[in-house]
Amino acid sequence: MPPETTIMVPHPAEEALMARKMLSLMLCATLLGLVALCSPARGDDKEKDEDRLRNAGTVLKEILNIPDDIPQSLIDKADCVVVIPTVLKAAFIVGGSYGRGAMTCRSGDTMQGPWGAPSMMALEGGSFGFQIGAQATDFVLLIMNKEGAGAILSSKVKLGADASAAAGPVGRDAEADTDVTMRAQVLTYSRARGLFAGISLEGSTVRPDNDANERLYGKKVSAKEIIFGGAVKVPPSGQKLIYTLNRHAGVNKSSK
Repeated sequence: MPPETTIMVPHPAEEALMARKMLSLMLCATLLGLVALCSPARGDDKEKDEDRLRNAGTVLKEILNIPDDIPQSLIDKADCVVVIPTVLKAAFIVGGSYGRGAMTCRSGDTMQGPWGAPSMMALEGGSFGFQIGAQATDFVLLIMNKEGAGAILSSKVKLGADASAAAGPVGRDAEADTDVTMRAQVLTYSRARGLFAGISLEGSTVRPDNDANERLYGKKVSAKEIIFGGAVKVPPSGQKLIYTLNRHAGVNKSSK
């Protein structure tokens, strides 16, 4: 007769222990995988934020170097500037019209000081996605008073409703003291294929990009703390933007 085969049946308690060990190993592997996936992505996003900030500086330098673009009298009176560089129509296919850039303001309680550290910003919605066509388009927004700046930094602001806005005049001899220009809290411009013009962004919304600010500065910091509180220094990627504004419009000439 063949020898009897003994089959070992695990004790229920041992089965439960083995199951817990396997589950723990699977959870650890999953967590390690998520860390590996998320860490490079966050690093990539920070690089994109820094590139966007550098591009904002390049765009504004190019625009301000041409006297026939923004009238000097307006940039001299602006309290803040928002630059949204290289918006492509392809970016509007998902989630509506969307562009990202940076905002910087003059420092000090009365906004008479030099231009300060930038807050990352997002421009969304409205009809500008239909206006830009297929080419890359840059947007520049001049914020003419502290009230307009405070509203934009507090929450999502709809241009033309929560903050008065108008297409900005262009040209060195443009009449910058028109009734519309003087009443508007925000003056808006666009540049596409080298053509610079005032453009209506009514219905679009502007808001702080808090996630980008956290990546850029390495800590949670609100847009108001950045702009009004001097909570951070100008990062290396923002040096060109700030230098350009201090060079072209270092003194606030608005009557307060």
